[in-house]
This record gives sequence, C-alpha cells and structure tokens, in this order.
Amino acid sequence: MPVDQPEPRIDTSRPHPARVYDWLLGGKDNYPVDQQVAEKLPAEARGNAARNRAFMHRASAWLARNGVDQFLDIGTGIPTEPNLHQVVQGIVPSARVVYADNDPIVLRHAEALLISSPEGVTDYIHADVRRPEVILEHARELLDFDRPIALSLIALMHFLPDDEDPYGLARTLVDALPAGSFLMLSHGTADQHPELKQETESAYKKGAIPLRMRTRSEVEPFFDGLELVEPGLVFATEWYREEPAPVRERSGFYVGVGRVR
Repeated sequence: MPVDQPEPRIDTSRPHPARVYDWLLGGKDNYPVDQQVAEKLPAEARGNAARNRAFMHRASAWLARNGVDQFLDIGTGIPTEPNLHQVVQGIVPSARVVYADNDPIVLRHAEALLISSPEGVTDYIHADVRRPEVILEHARELLDFDRPIALSLIALMHFLPDDEDPYGLARTLVDALPAGSFLMLSHGTADQHPELKQETESAYKKGAIPLRMRTRSEVEPFFDGLELVEPGLVFATEWYREEPAPVRERSGFYVGVGRVR
C-alpha cells in the first residue's frame, strides 16, 4: 500500500531511540548524535538488543503458526531484516501487518516495510503511541477488528515515564482488540544488570531521551487481565515455545505474550 503521509523533518540535532537501537543492531541509519548516546551505553547493550529482536522473531513466528494473521506493530523502528512482516508472511503469506512509529527516518524507509508477499498486505503510519486513537483509526482501515490481532510493543514502553501513563496507553490499545488477540511485549530492565543501571540511565539522560527501566513487578501490569502464554513473563533469553532454551544468558529485557480473553 502506498504511503501518502507528508514527510516530517528529521531532527539530526537530537537523538532518537529508534536510531540508537539501529546503531546497537549494527545498522547505518543513525547520526552522530545517536551514536554518542549508544557509545556511552554499557557494552552489553548491543547483545541485549540482538537478544530482544530474536525474541520478536520467535514470538511472532509462534503466533503466525498458531493462526494469527493480523499484526499491529507499534514502535516499529528502522527496518532490519527480517522484519516482522517477513517473519509472519513466510509462515502465513496472506498475513496483514500495520506498522507505526514516530521517527521520521522510519517513514523514509517505509517502502521497505511495505514490500509484502503477493497474498498479504503491509501498511505504515507515522504516529506516536501516545496517540493510540490515531493508530487504531488507521489500523481499522486494513485490519479486521472482529478477528484476532497480535499487538506488538517491542522495546517501546520503557521510553514512556510514569507521568505519561504507559499502562493506560497499553490498556487503550489492548481493550480495542477482540477476544483471542495477543499482546507481544518486551520491556527494558536492570534486574539482571543492576550494576549497569546508572550507566545506562545516564547515557540516555545526556541525550535527553526519557528512560524508565522497570522491575518485573512493574512490567506485570501491562499484562493485567490477559492470559500469559507459557513460559510467562521471563527474560528475553528464556522465552521459547517450540524448542528448548539454550544455555541461559543475561538479558536487559523482560518479555511476554498475553492472550486477550
């Protein structure tokens, strides 16, 4: 589907979480201001970013193999193959995927996000999770909200401080989904890296990027009212459904998949 949204200006004087994440994943769509933030992060940040993305690949594939053919991915980030639609359409070619992100550079790369399988459809909206009603209105043009949808909030909500009501925003999105839908979420934490918490927060603070890493008990409320899929709310390196987990590694993310009842 074509992207007919006007392209907003990219501010290269301020870092953006999507571009910092791109650098951590080895991408090239970032600027010196983003690199300055990323290079101040602990060395483990790169590995944690890769492990978080690997969780997204496993979880979205599991959902597709279990009949989910509609996905709403908010906080998409800069395309890094395989993207979510490539994973799920490789399993269900007719899958429909709507992406949303608020970084103008992601809009520039939207064409890569829109290369769908012939049987499926992908779409992109330049929008912010803080305006869930805008995202939902657009998503309804492509997705059937009378059938299950997988909502993906990957490495996003820890950039919303408490005063921006991250739980309420997530609840607004989940409440719009029909029964049988899923929430796929990952969230930054220092629970396995307590010694790196100050260094990580300081790096983002210097870049004027809000960061609110949360403990397990603080991530749990995102799944209130949902039925957690096994193995539950765990570290990114522990979420496996179709194969045994490898040797346990530390992770900077809690992850989980919850079913809407």
